[in-house]
Amino acid sequence: MLATIFNLRYALLTWPAILAATTAALMHFYPAQVWWLLPVAIVCVASVLVGIHDLRQTSHAVLRNYPVAAHLRFLLESIRPEMRQYFFEGDKDGAPFARDQRAIVYQRAKRALDKRPFGTQHDVYREQYEWLHHSIAPQPLAPASALRVTVGANAAQPYSTSLLNISAMSYGALSANAIRALNKGARAGGFFHDTGEGGVSPYHREFGGDLVWEIGSGYFGARAADGSFDPAKFADTASDPQVRMVELKLSQGAKPGHGGVLPAAKVTEEISRIRGVPMGQDCNSPASHSCFSTPIGLLEQIALMRDLSGGKPAGFKLCIGHPWEFMAICKAMIETGITPDFIVVDGKEGGTGAAPLEFMDYVGMPLRDGLSFVHNALVGIGVRDRIRIGASGKITSAFDMARVLALGADWCNAARGFMFAVGCIQAQSCHTGQCPTGVATQDPLRQRAIVVPDKAERVASFHRNTLHALAELVAAAGLTHPAELKPHHFLRRAASDKVISLAEQYEQLAPGQLTADPASSPRFAEAWALASANSFARAGQATTPHQSPL
Repeated sequence: MLATIFNLRYALLTWPAILAATTAALMHFYPAQVWWLLPVAIVCVASVLVGIHDLRQTSHAVLRNYPVAAHLRFLLESIRPEMRQYFFEGDKDGAPFARDQRAIVYQRAKRALDKRPFGTQHDVYREQYEWLHHSIAPQPLAPASALRVTVGANAAQPYSTSLLNISAMSYGALSANAIRALNKGARAGGFFHDTGEGGVSPYHREFGGDLVWEIGSGYFGARAADGSFDPAKFADTASDPQVRMVELKLSQGAKPGHGGVLPAAKVTEEISRIRGVPMGQDCNSPASHSCFSTPIGLLEQIALMRDLSGGKPAGFKLCIGHPWEFMAICKAMIETGITPDFIVVDGKEGGTGAAPLEFMDYVGMPLRDGLSFVHNALVGIGVRDRIRIGASGKITSAFDMARVLALGADWCNAARGFMFAVGCIQAQSCHTGQCPTGVATQDPLRQRAIVVPDKAERVASFHRNTLHALAELVAAAGLTHPAELKPHHFLRRAASDKVISLAEQYEQLAPGQLTADPASSPRFAEAWALASANSFARAGQATTPHQSPL
């Protein structure tokens, strides 16, 4: 018994018990003299009660062995991200975004000084370090009006988009005030706001900023009672002049190949109305689409969406997985003559949505690899001039933009960069509803922290200042427009004694090379041979449900 009392593991249980008993005795015999010990007694009794509960509970082994004291562990663990960010994190540390990446967004959003003194903090001789070649003969800066690209040149309603836009983030994932601020900023800056697959909400419409309506496998906003795609509902929303393009989401970088469920308890009347789902039922986003099952079916769905929208640019978004599947889409383009107006390539490093760790860390192709693959595949089949490519995945700076533009993108989408502009501090509590800045929460008290006019101005300022920085990089490279950026303009240290260009890292196809001589391309030949316009399965693989390769 004495060993237990004096064991340090139990000190915060046994000693308060002794102190509580002693205090109770003193107060019993000398109430007038020691009344001031009452708060001490209360604290001690509370500690004893907590300790007894800790000993009896079965969920946490550490609490059973260290009653009361182990609560300090959970307290320190709960503030670990904040302690790291505020006191221990260096400018180049932090994940998924380093401190200086977040800082440049904040500074440009607030129109604060965004310059740095005393030289780079990067080790420019480490492997993977990258840089842009500059020119001895820099060019004048391209005007802001030139930093745009036309999508759907052959569509009835082509759209001129900025080179930087707001990537897909749904209302529900983000708060109403965050959506308002983003859309008001997009309206002020002349760029588009992707709705995400959660549908077009009243908050997207409030300020009239240009929208790209994203349709996922749940078909929210265009959903029939059985969960299938409803053409009439789609046409009704897509006819809104504020909707400038329509986008079919095949997959997203954070969790490609993974569906989602919004539990019935979270389906509010507002979400039910916006998404077109019934109250009292789980809201499912299946892993795959029900309106098509083949590459040709996909392209027919894109053509249908274009027609139903009145000729607005229609395209799809995906994170590249099996390479033969995208090649199958390419073969379907050749066979049907149907081409999307645009393709958005999402890298696996993208990720505003919550996802299982295995998917977030290990599933999907990173942006640069996927983007280069898509761009060259379209070049190789001779349709690149008809299809625009958007790129999304951890883009916050002009250098990030310039690099993906060089690899084949026509424009960039950013999600977390614009979240930072609205006030996100990378607390990484987006999936809990406890966002400290009100960006990713449905708590009305938390989201009131976002003052829409102020944050909208920051969204527009971040956009404007980042494009200005892009124009400066392009001019320094001796070019007149970002479209002139090519892979050979960027260098990477592949090893301590080897530097290569991105053109050397990623194979560059000639126009029509895949159709004329697919065997001439080591990177693309196998995927091309395995692809069929009539199936997403690799050649020779059966498509029966539940097939096992074993």
